[in-house]
Amino acid sequence: MTKRNKIIYWVATVWLAVAMIASGIQQIFTIGGFVEIMERLGFPTYFSVILGVWKTAGVVAILIPKFPLLKEWVYAGFFFVMSGAIVSHLAVGDEAIELFAPTFLLTLTVVSWYFRPTDRKLSSTQQ
Repeated sequence: MTKRNKIIYWVATVWLAVAMIASGIQQIFTIGGFVEIMERLGFPTYFSVILGVWKTAGVVAILIPKFPLLKEWVYAGFFFVMSGAIVSHLAVGDEAIELFAPTFLLTLTVVSWYFRPTDRKLSSTQQ
């Protein structure tokens, strides 16, 4: 892995981790406007708490060494959550500004996944 790719990976991963932890904590404790957002999107409040717990656990899994299969699942989960958020905002007719955060996090998820080091990837023998 080149130095450039390592830098891209770690910058994307740290930004992703910070954003997911921050939003996860806000969702767990139903603060920071997430209750209003979830209600506007038509989701029950408890769904926000569930997402917050999974986001927080996902960040831990992404950052710890080893467990490449778990990391693959976390990246998939982050992708599904963020793409689902984008579609949900579009479905209720939210303004474009509401799409920024989930689109940015979706982009960070893809960049982090794509540039992850070899030891964080599944090899053909591990599948």
